[in-house]
Amino acid sequence: MSTTVANPASEPHDRSAVRTLLRLWPFVRPVRARLFTAAFVAVLASCTGLVFPLVLKWMVDGPVADRDPRGVWLGALYLLLLGFAEALLFGLRRWLVARPLAGVEAEMRAVLYGHLQRLPVAFHDRWASGQLLSRGTTDLMLLRMFLAFPLTFLLVNAATIAVGMTIMLIQEWTLGLMLLVPAVPVVIMCSVFERRYARVARLAQDQVGDLTTVVEESVLGIRIIKGFGRHRSQARAFRELSRTLRGTELRKARLLATIWAVIVTLPELAIGAALTWGAIQVADGSLSPGTLVAVLSTALALRWPVDSIGFLLAMSQEAATATERYFEVLDELPESTETEKESVPRTTAPGTGDAPPPGDSNGLRFHDVRFRYPDAPADAAPVLDRIDLHIRSGETMALVGATGSGKTTLTALVPRLHEATAGRITLDGEDITAMPRERLRSLVSVAFEEPTLFSATVADNVLMGAPADAGERELERALSVAQADFAHSLPQGSGTQVGEQGLSLSGGQRQRLALARAVVGRPRFLVLDDPLSALDVHTEALVEAALRQVLADTTALVVAHRPSTVLLADRVAVLSGGRITAVGTHQELLRTNPEYAHLMSGTESEDR
Repeated sequence: MSTTVANPASEPHDRSAVRTLLRLWPFVRPVRARLFTAAFVAVLASCTGLVFPLVLKWMVDGPVADRDPRGVWLGALYLLLLGFAEALLFGLRRWLVARPLAGVEAEMRAVLYGHLQRLPVAFHDRWASGQLLSRGTTDLMLLRMFLAFPLTFLLVNAATIAVGMTIMLIQEWTLGLMLLVPAVPVVIMCSVFERRYARVARLAQDQVGDLTTVVEESVLGIRIIKGFGRHRSQARAFRELSRTLRGTELRKARLLATIWAVIVTLPELAIGAALTWGAIQVADGSLSPGTLVAVLSTALALRWPVDSIGFLLAMSQEAATATERYFEVLDELPESTETEKESVPRTTAPGTGDAPPPGDSNGLRFHDVRFRYPDAPADAAPVLDRIDLHIRSGETMALVGATGSGKTTLTALVPRLHEATAGRITLDGEDITAMPRERLRSLVSVAFEEPTLFSATVADNVLMGAPADAGERELERALSVAQADFAHSLPQGSGTQVGEQGLSLSGGQRQRLALARAVVGRPRFLVLDDPLSALDVHTEALVEAALRQVLADTTALVVAHRPSTVLLADRVAVLSGGRITAVGTHQELLRTNPEYAHLMSGTESEDR
C-alpha cells in the first residue's frame, strides 16, 4: 500500500489568478445573463444601503434639530422601506444564481468525467486516483462557491467602496481624504498576500488529493491491510498526511489572519481620526452634525466591503488554484485527438523478402514494433524491440515468456491502450493507427490478467463487451463459454449486483465473467492475457473445451503460462528480453528451444 502519492503537476508556480479564472468563461457563458443580472441586483442592493447615511443626515439636520417628531417618524419609515428593499434585492440575487451555478458545476463535472474516459492509459498510469477524484469533487465545489459569492462580491464591494468614498468626499472632502489614507497600505498588503496565499492554497489542495488517494487505496485494499495486520501502520501514515495537511491549513489561516488584521485595523484608525477631526469641526461650527453623522455612517457601512477583501481574495485564490488543477487534466491530450504517428517501414528479417506473400497480410501482424514507456529515461532499453510477428487469420497464437519479458505490454498495443514507439501493427493488412479507436476496439476484444468488474449487475458487466443491441441470448452464450453458469445461482441471477471491484465474488468467478465479457461480442480478433490463471483444474478444463469453439472462429493472441493453455494455440511465440526469439508449435519448441522447455517445465513462476 502506498502512503505518499505524487501529483505530476503539483509544483507551485507563479500565475495570474485572473487569467486562470477566465478559463471558466466557456462554462459560465450559457448562464451569463442571469449572473450579470444577479451582479447588477447585488450592486443595486449594496448601494441602496448607502442611502441610509443620507437619510440620517436629513433627519439629524432637519427633524431632530427642529424637534419635529413627525419628521423623525417619516425618516424612520424611509429607513424601514430602504431596509426591505435591500433585503429583497439580496434575496433576488441568491435566487438568480442558485440554479444556473448548480448546472455549471454539473456540466464541468460531466466534461471532466468524459475527458477522463478518453485519456490514454499512460495518463492514468501516472496520476493517482485520489488526485483525479479531488478535482472532480472538492475543486468543483470551490469553483461553485467562487462563482456564487466572491466573484459577485468582488465587483459589488468595489462598486460600493467607490460610491461610498464619492459620497464622503462630496459631504466633506477633508474627512473623505482621511478615510482614504489606508487604501495605499491595504493595496500593497493585498498584493503580497495574494502571491503567498496562492502557493499555500495549491499545496493544500494537492495534499487533499493525496489524502483522498490513501483513503481510497485503504478501502479497496482492506483485505490486504487486515490480512497482514497493517491497520496500525496505515493509520499512522494517514495521521502523518493529516498532520501535514493541518500544518498547511494553519499556514493559510495565519496568512488570512495577518491580512485581515491589517485590513480591519487601518480603516478603524482612520475612522477614529475622522471622528476626532469631525467633532472638532462640529464644535467650531464649520461642519453640521448631520454631515458628520452621514460621513461616519457611510464609513461604517463600508466596513464589511473593506473587511471582506482578505476573505474574498483568499476564496478567489483557492478558486484559481482549483481552476488550474481542473484544467491540468482537461489540457491532457485525449486519445481521439492524438496525432497519428507516421507508419514506419518494417525491417524484414534476413531471407524473408521485402513484402509478405500475397494473401499473407490477413490476420494480426506486428511489423518491426518497438515500445518504450513515455516517461522512461532516454538511455533506457525499450520494453519491446523489433517485434516481427504474424498471427494468421483464424489462427490462435500463444505468447510465452518469463516474468517481465513484456507479454502484457505487447497485448496492450493491439487495442492501442499504449502506442507503439515505432513500427506498425496491422489487422487484415490495415494499420491500426489509421482506424478510429471506436472501430478498432469493436474488432478487438480483450480480457486482462486482472479481471476488473464494476458496481453493476452480472449482465451489465458481461454485456459491456457486446454491441448495444445484444440481449439475453448473447449473454447466455457468453456465460456458457466462460463456464460462468454460477451466475444463475446468485440471489437475483444475472441481475445480481456484484459490488465494487466484484469483490463479493471469488477470483475464479471474476475471471470467468471477464472472459465472458471478452467473447460475448464474437470479436474478429481476441487478445487474452492469461485468462485461466485463477481457475481450478476441473473448471479450467471445462473453460478450455468451450474456448476452443470460440477460438476456431477468430484470430487470437493468448498470453499463456501453463501447458494446458498453450495447447489451445496453433502456434507459440517465445518472448525474451523484449524480442520474439522463437515461433513454432508446442512440440517443435519443446524439442528445439531450451528456454521454452524450461518455461513449460513449471520451474518458472507465473507472471502475475
